[in-house]
Amino acid sequence: MFLKCCDLVPLLFRTLDYVLLEKKISDGQVDTVETFYGEMFYSVQVGDTVFVVLKRYQNLQPIGSGAQGMVCAAIDTETGEKVAIKKLSRPFQNVTHAKRAYRELVLMKIVNHKNIIGLLNVFTPDRCLEDFNDLYLVMELMDASLCQVIQMDLDHERLSYLLYQMLCGVKHLHDADIIHRDLKPSNIVVKSDCSLKILDFGLARTAGSAFMMTPYVVTRYYRAPEVILGMGYSDNVDVWSIGCILAEMIRGHVMFPGSDHIDQWNKVTEQLGTPSESFLNQLQPSVRMYCTRRPRQPGYSCETLFPDELFPPGNKLKAAQCRDLLSKMLVIDPAKRINVVDALHHPYVHVWYDASEVECPVNKKYDHSIDAQEHTVEEWKKLIYHQVLSYDSGQHDVTPMEGNGDVTQSTSTSSISSSGSEARKKQTKRKKRDQQGTTSTSATTISTRIRQMIKGDEA
Repeated sequence: MFLKCCDLVPLLFRTLDYVLLEKKISDGQVDTVETFYGEMFYSVQVGDTVFVVLKRYQNLQPIGSGAQGMVCAAIDTETGEKVAIKKLSRPFQNVTHAKRAYRELVLMKIVNHKNIIGLLNVFTPDRCLEDFNDLYLVMELMDASLCQVIQMDLDHERLSYLLYQMLCGVKHLHDADIIHRDLKPSNIVVKSDCSLKILDFGLARTAGSAFMMTPYVVTRYYRAPEVILGMGYSDNVDVWSIGCILAEMIRGHVMFPGSDHIDQWNKVTEQLGTPSESFLNQLQPSVRMYCTRRPRQPGYSCETLFPDELFPPGNKLKAAQCRDLLSKMLVIDPAKRINVVDALHHPYVHVWYDASEVECPVNKKYDHSIDAQEHTVEEWKKLIYHQVLSYDSGQHDVTPMEGNGDVTQSTSTSSISSSGSEARKKQTKRKKRDQQGTTSTSATTISTRIRQMIKGDEA
């Protein structure tokens, strides 16, 4: 009888154990898939949102919400791990939402890197394609977003290690032909051991020529100039965003807080100066006219924008190195901006360099034909449903890190910034030992070093 129950059958076979279902039916414990369905899921009210989730996920607690959906922390009773469950917000409301949901799901199944959030499971409580409306993504759970870390006093060890991990994660995305396009502190999460992961890289491409008329619907502060100006862009738009994030971590506030599209560009040129004529000549006529009619801005030197007093005290060399890297990342002309690979070899972060992290192979490259595909909402829904049914969590395990990681839970992150001077003393001892012993440091050693440094353990 259960073999006739539309599309729920393959979902049951994937999500649960077919043998268990067969045994329950043969033992007379359940007589239909519908009955068994009631044993699989339960509903819980979280604020104004109803979550209908697999019973393996218990103790749901809200930890965040936004345009893309609502996220709850939960306990996976099968593994004992804390996870984050994201319920996508109205994924089939229109073609844009449906395409974005499909793209996010496809991208999360491609990437496999310790500095990118991992997809642990994906499911729907809806029984068949005709009823399919709700989509849930289960991800790793982290402690806090970078928004909270920015308010802390970080020494150069922590600052450079967080920056290194951002660059590693972005390089992996670029190796898979994925441009994040929306890097910002709220899309980067950390644990108290300083491990870092990147979120929400499945957003749709932004329109190319919206400079004068269409306001951004997402945060613009970290958008590269070529995106603001409606130019074509490449993967080093993400380098600009990381530079803005690093600048904010040093200054304690947003580097370019534009109130709208045009003001954003004005804020950039006021601080960095008006770009060259050769760059302006690449702009669309209307945009170029606006830019050339504005008074020419000389900008400020990097030493003025990032004086020594903004950096952790006691290490002017590290401050100079960080400032130098910033001067190479925050370059208006993308052709002259440093790329991710060269940034990873910069002296400020190269101390953490580990080939297994930097050169982590991608599962496969992103198929950009998806971006050009045009479908109806119902067609996108069918494609997403197929992705859900075909998902095998065993084939998409994320490289393990000490403690799993996604979306932020407001737990204490004070340990990230604690034991400042003592940590530097211990770090100096370790560096001396490293110089006497090995020439390279494994990922495990680095993680252990950071964890000890934060907790103030004895060297």
